[in-house]
Amino acid sequence: MYLKKVPGPRAVTLPGGQVITRADLPDPDTRRWVASRKAAVVRAVAGGLISAEEACEMYELSEEEFLGWVRAVASHGESALKTTRLQRYRQL
Repeated sequence: MYLKKVPGPRAVTLPGGQVITRADLPDPDTRRWVASRKAAVVRAVAGGLISAEEACEMYELSEEEFLGWVRAVASHGESALKTTRLQRYRQL
């Protein structure tokens, strides 16, 4: 088995002890963004697995959209990434 060369680490350990790898990231062709996929990308960037620029390029996100995810998680936790809760957290 051969491993593809990629820039940066293959796996990182998050502050809670969870290990996240590139295999844990959503598929680059993802079009339907549920909260768990958004959270996986935010955790990967926060943990240093990928850069924010790489995430935006890989998933075709605008910088503003990705930073909105980061702000939502920082302010209200990962549950704020659910679209049904989005309006409630925007009002706060």
